Amino acid sequence: MSQNRQDVQDMNPEKAQKLKTYLQAIAAVLYEETPPEELNTLEAIEQTVRQKVLQHVSPEIGVFLFKQ
Repeated sequence: MSQNRQDVQDMNPEKAQKLKTYLQAIAAVLYEETPPEELNTLEAIEQTVRQKVLQHVSPEIGVFLFKQ
C-alpha cells in the first residue's frame, strides 16, 4: 500500500468522507466543463485531467502549504 493511501486511511473517517464528497463534486464540475472532444481517448483524458488539476485544483491546495 502506498504511503499516501495509508495517510488517507489514517484520516478521521468523517473528514475522509467529507474530502471524498468534495473531490467527487470537483470531478463533476471539471467533467461538465470539458469539451467532449477532449474525452475521446485515454491519452486525451489523461492530458485533460492533468491540465485541469494543475490549472484549477493545485493552486487552491497550495494555500494549505501557507497555513502551516
